[in-house]
Amino acid sequence: MTLFWQWARFALAALLMLCGLWALLTTTLGMFRFRYVLNRIHAAAKCDTFGILLTLGSLMVMSGFTVVSLRLLLLIIFLWIANPVSGHLIAHLEVATNPNIKEECEVVYLDRAD
Repeated sequence: MTLFWQWARFALAALLMLCGLWALLTTTLGMFRFRYVLNRIHAAAKCDTFGILLTLGSLMVMSGFTVVSLRLLLLIIFLWIANPVSGHLIAHLEVATNPNIKEECEVVYLDRAD
């Protein structure tokens, strides 16, 4: 590989890593900024998933096409499936167990027969 392509790969990986860290920082600030639990869960589920994609994508670019990048791809796929599902389940648990949920936000209960 020529020196130019090594630097280009490094620059792309650095850009992806910085964007991923920015998304994860946004998640952290959202956790402290929002007042209600459902807003916090939403911020964490969306930005955390995107930050993980960018950060692990950066590591994939740096490792090249190897077994390590395949493992990182499998990890990304698993986290992209598991993270939104776990956020949804935690939000559903909060709606089911919080007696003051109607004061904090608007909750629409859908009829299960439809």
